[in-house]
Amino acid sequence: MRDDGVGVHAVKAVQQGFEVPPELDIVDGGTAGLDLLPFLEGRDRVLLVDAVDFGAAPGFIGELANDAIPAFFSQNRASLHHLGLGEVLATAQLLNILPPDICLLGIQPLSIETGLELTEVLQGKLDLLVARIVGKLADWGVHLAPRVGIPPPETC
Repeated sequence: MRDDGVGVHAVKAVQQGFEVPPELDIVDGGTAGLDLLPFLEGRDRVLLVDAVDFGAAPGFIGELANDAIPAFFSQNRASLHHLGLGEVLATAQLLNILPPDICLLGIQPLSIETGLELTEVLQGKLDLLVARIVGKLADWGVHLAPRVGIPPPETC
């Protein structure tokens, strides 16, 4: 679904471009829906990366944290997945497995038409999105070292 796959592209870019410490689990959640619940359980922090309809210009990167995530999705803003992130987090809360610290880095898609490649707009923002991921992890005390021979993504 073109730009809806931005999370997958971002995860691959992080895995290819950085040495990932053993305490960090990187998961491609794809369209897993409720199958994501085991990945939330027992975690102190979870960083989610996805295409999100912010109602903004394509390529806009927004950050939502903790209670702001379900509040955002409860305002009739749909996730691009059939069973949305809001429902997954609500279920985790009901099951008392919601991590205390959750952050969603979302990027406004241009196209969710059928296709495997990102649009040029989101492809052009991928390095910035990866830099935001690396920065957020650093804020949480998880530092990723760039792999040798691969330049780090641009920070702005």
